[in-house]
Amino acid sequence: MKQKRNILPTLTCITVLLLLVILLENISSFIPGLPQIFQPTSPLFTVLKKAAVYSLVAVSMNLLNGFTGLFSLGQAGFMLLGAYTYAILTVPASEKAQVYYLFGGCAFDFSLVDMFEGIFGTSGFGAALSMVLACLIALILAGCVAGFFAYLIGIPVLRLKSDYLAIATLGFAEILRAIFQWQKLGPVTNGANMIKGFPTFSSFNITDASGNVLLRLSTFVPFLISSLCIIVIVLLINSSYGRAFKSIRDDEIAAEAMGVSLFKHKMLSFVISSFFAGVGGALFAMYVANAQAKAFTSVMTYEILLIVVIGGIGSVSGSVLATFLYVACSEWWLRFLDSEQYIGGFKVPLLRNGFRMVVFSVVIMVIVLFFSQGIMGNREINIGALLKKRSVKTDKAERKE
Repeated sequence: MKQKRNILPTLTCITVLLLLVILLENISSFIPGLPQIFQPTSPLFTVLKKAAVYSLVAVSMNLLNGFTGLFSLGQAGFMLLGAYTYAILTVPASEKAQVYYLFGGCAFDFSLVDMFEGIFGTSGFGAALSMVLACLIALILAGCVAGFFAYLIGIPVLRLKSDYLAIATLGFAEILRAIFQWQKLGPVTNGANMIKGFPTFSSFNITDASGNVLLRLSTFVPFLISSLCIIVIVLLINSSYGRAFKSIRDDEIAAEAMGVSLFKHKMLSFVISSFFAGVGGALFAMYVANAQAKAFTSVMTYEILLIVVIGGIGSVSGSVLATFLYVACSEWWLRFLDSEQYIGGFKVPLLRNGFRMVVFSVVIMVIVLFFSQGIMGNREINIGALLKKRSVKTDKAERKE
């Protein structure tokens, strides 16, 4: 009963946040003349979309690294599997010949979009419903494919520990990236070329018959999907399985003595983490509007790991906060450092292309050195407790008056 009371304020805040995202994305349509930051092309919305995607992947990595104590570096590989699964399943059959023109067409002509359009129609509400269902099922299948491969490689690699597990999963991700760029698999993966033409976040914008946007939902969609997935992960962490994960992290010998099956729960954590990484990979493909293997490098995994460390290993709230701060700094706030600046006719020294990453790296080093536990450590933001504490303070103030 107590857990339900704690969940309700959190769900309420998430609902309010989603409504604010819709309002923020569409406010420029209702109130003309607003500053550039509120325009749809503003860096703000780019940051919000990418941060929503990365937050899901960061939380999924934290489930494995922070809550189960398994040091895995295969996140980019599972994202790649999710991205390609989503792209291949949702590119309409009519566009596959153009996308796979170097290979004489696609060997996999099936499309979920075409299948649902055959049921609900190709125009009006039927077309919108077809796209939504196709995307939803493709996202789930993207996670399932990533989870299936995680299960296959988990059988041998989960018997390894610490750095050996990290090296094995990192190697798997690199091998997978090379295989997907193999030209002989071109009729399926399009080789080293990108796959385009599938539904993206912009496809969810509501338009009229002339194509004019009536309601923008391109930022709301990644927020909604990521929020739902993170809620599921949080519920899992607070369940009996989550307690078993934490016991393995704290002391494997004691956990096994208490009846926890080490291999079973490690495999469960690994597969679930990979499932949500696959969903995150599909969302990333929707964000960049293409799927290409060369984008899912080890650098992407290190970015996600850095976010987890900055936020706090073992804190879902920390991973989410750190993601938005990291993406905002790298994609927006520090961008001015990459261009020449003049003050009073004098050129500011050092400012040039690439200087942003130097400053950004220094900031990250300072955070890691002086905040070794991250922003949140292993703590969580308890919205229910904060609201209760605020109400108690308000009551005391009213009594004094």
